[in-house]
Parts: sequence; structure tokens; C-alpha cells
Amino acid sequence: MRLLVVEDELKAGDYLQKGLSESGFVVDLVRSGTEGLAAATAMHYDLIVLDVMLPGLDGWQVISALRKSVDTPVLFLTARDALADRIKGLELGADDYLVKPFAFAELLIRIKTLLRRGPIRELEVLQIADLEIDVPKHRVTRMGNRIDLTAKEFALLHLLAQRTGQVLSRSAIASQVWDMNFDSETNVVDVAIRRLRAKIDDPYSAKLIHTVRSMGYVLEDRG
Repeated sequence: MRLLVVEDELKAGDYLQKGLSESGFVVDLVRSGTEGLAAATAMHYDLIVLDVMLPGLDGWQVISALRKSVDTPVLFLTARDALADRIKGLELGADDYLVKPFAFAELLIRIKTLLRRGPIRELEVLQIADLEIDVPKHRVTRMGNRIDLTAKEFALLHLLAQRTGQVLSRSAIASQVWDMNFDSETNVVDVAIRRLRAKIDDPYSAKLIHTVRSMGYVLEDRG
């Protein structure tokens, strides 16, 4: 497997290249964010080890640019140990974050774990019967007809579509769409489902959103 290490500190970079090579990986080492971005977009790597504080482009800029077109697993390896930095790295699309100084054995375990997991590739277009959801464009059509949804309605439909055929409880829907704990006295989920049905199902003979009594809701083609 081929790894890319983006590290500007001479000793740290050489140490990583030597240690990972001895662990059985093919390792390319570059010393700047600009070189790292160029290498990562020009060649296929199984994983990228990326520093934050780099000349040229910093690690934040590198991963932001990468995530527009590349889903290679990225492990940040940096002295930036503040919680805010860790959160920022993960929000930008990193798969893991390890703070310097580090034990090489831990780095190796984390790399192997990420390689076993592999990148998570989400389908850009979801199709259920004659319903089509273009995720990047937030565009929904049914039988070729455009359906305009609010941001929450789209998030709700997207969640149901990702779990096609799986019954989702009201609490699961509330926590993932509204980031809230479900209160049995609150009918926010039922109201949202009703509004979504009015747009997705009511104009069509075949219904896709189904209620499962005492359990929740499911999106599936029962035709």
C-alpha cells in the first residue's frame, strides 16, 4: 500500500518515512502543503498522513481542497493539540487526528485501522422507485417532476433514503435531523413526515413513506 506523508520538519519526516517503510508501506514524502496537494491529486494513495503547520498551504487548506475531489483517508499528525483544532480537522474531513509527540506503535495501529475501514463513499444520487434524490445538488424529482423541499424536509428525506427498507424510530429521526432528544409530547417528527408526504407521496398513486405502528417510519417501494 502507498502512503503520502506531508511533513515539513526534516527529522520528523525522515523518521516517518523510514518507520512506515520498514512496516511494509511504500511511502512518498513531501515537505510542503502545496507539494502535498499536488501529489495527492496526481496519484492514488491509500492514506495520507498530514501535518497542519506547513509552508505553502497549511493542512486545513490542503484537506479542504482535497475533499472536493478525493476521498483518500487522511490522518492529521500535528502538534496542534487544542480541542478546537481536533474538531476543525475532523469537520474538514479528516478520518483521524493524532497529536505530537506520539508513539509510533499507536500511529501504526491507527493507520492500519483506517486502511481496513477504507473511505466511506456516499452515493451522490439515490433512487427509490421513481423518486430520485441528487444529494450534492439538493434536487429531488419524482417521475421527472421537480419537488421543492425545505432544508429540514430534504434532510429528513435523505435520512430515510439512506436507510431504505429500515424502520427508523421517532427518536432516531429527531436526533439525526434536528439534533435533539425526542420528547414523546412533541409531534415535530410526525408533522415533518406529514408535510414531506404531501410533497413526495400525495400527488402519486404509489406511496413510498410508510408508518410502522409503534415503531416509526420507513421509506421503501412496496409496489
